[in-house]
Amino acid sequence: MGGLDEEEPPSKRIKPSSLQFCTNSSFLSLTNDLSLSTKSPNPSLEFGASMARPVPHPQALIGSKGFIKRDEFVRIITKALYSLGYERSGSVLEEESGIQLHEPVIDLFRKQVLNGDWDGSVQTLHKIGLEQSIVKSSAFVILEQKFFELLEKGNILEALRTLQSDISPLGLKKERVHELTGCILRPARFAELGFVKENCRVRVLEELQSIFPPSVMVPERRLEQLVEQALNVQKDACYFHNFNGKALSLYMDHWCGKEQIPSRTVQVMDAHKDEVWYIQFSNNGKYLASASKDATALIWEVNADGRLSIKHELTGHTQPVMVVSWSPDDQQILTCGMEECVRLWDTGSGKCLRVYEKAGLGLISCGFFPNGKDIFTGVADKSFSVWGPDGREVDSVKSQRQTKTSDLAVTSDGQLIVSLNKEKNILLTDRETKTERSIEEEDIVTSFCLSSDGKFLLVNLACEEIHLWCIGDAGMPSLIMRYRGHRRARHVIRSCFGGTEQGFIASGSEDSLVYIWHRATGDLIETLAGHSGTVNCVSWNPTNPYMLASASDDHTVRIWGLSKPNIHKRKDLFENGSCSNGHQCNGNSK
Repeated sequence: MGGLDEEEPPSKRIKPSSLQFCTNSSFLSLTNDLSLSTKSPNPSLEFGASMARPVPHPQALIGSKGFIKRDEFVRIITKALYSLGYERSGSVLEEESGIQLHEPVIDLFRKQVLNGDWDGSVQTLHKIGLEQSIVKSSAFVILEQKFFELLEKGNILEALRTLQSDISPLGLKKERVHELTGCILRPARFAELGFVKENCRVRVLEELQSIFPPSVMVPERRLEQLVEQALNVQKDACYFHNFNGKALSLYMDHWCGKEQIPSRTVQVMDAHKDEVWYIQFSNNGKYLASASKDATALIWEVNADGRLSIKHELTGHTQPVMVVSWSPDDQQILTCGMEECVRLWDTGSGKCLRVYEKAGLGLISCGFFPNGKDIFTGVADKSFSVWGPDGREVDSVKSQRQTKTSDLAVTSDGQLIVSLNKEKNILLTDRETKTERSIEEEDIVTSFCLSSDGKFLLVNLACEEIHLWCIGDAGMPSLIMRYRGHRRARHVIRSCFGGTEQGFIASGSEDSLVYIWHRATGDLIETLAGHSGTVNCVSWNPTNPYMLASASDDHTVRIWGLSKPNIHKRKDLFENGSCSNGHQCNGNSK
């Protein structure tokens, strides 16, 4: 144990440990020393001390493919057992397998670190057989902790001696050494450099573990990392991945069928008296707001059975309501009348709290800044206004917009403002630096939508295409996908991201259908029929990937759910990821 394969990089190789050539008597002596050491303060970092059987041939391979090294496999399992608190089981596995988790010299080193025996741990460090660069880096971490603890105890002179005689001669991290020197003059400053008393030695051991070659000291949570990697590979390979559970099952490979996509009308809501132009689910998924040509907006509540009922009817506008926008905490909602005013409402009571308007000019769009206090509005004269919490206009930004299309969005961190500059040009403005980037489209932009992480922009065009742009980095935006198939000739059609990890794209259409594409491939995977007029807008519930809403000129809002309604009724299936008959369900129970 402790050796590495030849293919590993030199920086991670170790020299033969002097312990490998110990006599039986010296080995027993060292074992006795270990048994006299004090118990680790952290059970997950302490390991069994029982004598292991002779180590099997290091090249023993297991698994159907024959490329898993048996000793590494056993050590990782042993490490997982100790980390989970199953110390007796870990010790038994070491003894039965004959494979030690760590060499005795490593066990001694770990206990010295946890016990604060800094000088002893540095001496032991040189006996492990590591490359000199690793020894020096590890010694720096150990001696820095010694320095901090001496300062914390008020032993200034001894801390200074450690800095001058032990740390500085290592010749590492000169800037850090300079910062440590400053702690001598102001001992309280060491907290600013990252020293935290609670579990500090455990953190030192974890840092050392990241420096050591993994064959010398098995990384923490390595088994968990391997399992998570395997699950991520399965999830990424799942074409229709749309899973509402908290965890994937380990018992079978993960797979979602097409029936995981909402495709069946589960409710038709006809409370509006005219065309429904806009809908949006709240951030918590508990409410849906709809805006209509009938000059009203409705707040719908998602009930426990998955059906929606009217919570409030918001009246007061004299013109069709064009758009609604939820506050970040969903406690308030904005509604905007067509070239009229913007109204702020309380979600709980349905009461109008404030009216925003400009003399002689109508407002045509609205939204909240991430702080939930300031709002922005698009103005009919092609400018934008920013309003403070007191309802006063605090800023007005003139625009070069050549169209009244007024979509405006702000990323969740509040850094980037996305606005329509010209008919085919979208402007990305950094609020702090005032720098601008632009997206030059191929045709007239009719609407756009930001992803929840603010890194992607979905743009609807007059030419019956939807483009997906990456805008997350500081470079120029890049077009990464096109979605085709829907119909658009006269109206503003809106699309949205949706599903688990926003893996799908949905859009309305003038042919009365709802279209759904696979986001990564651009494949059209579903068309939903049911409306009898143009579908103007769609919204996917952000907390329930199985609920999609659509708004239409036929005066209705439709709620779409899974094709198998019984999947909704067994919520417990999603909690543990497996069905009672032992088959993987992930919402795909048969």
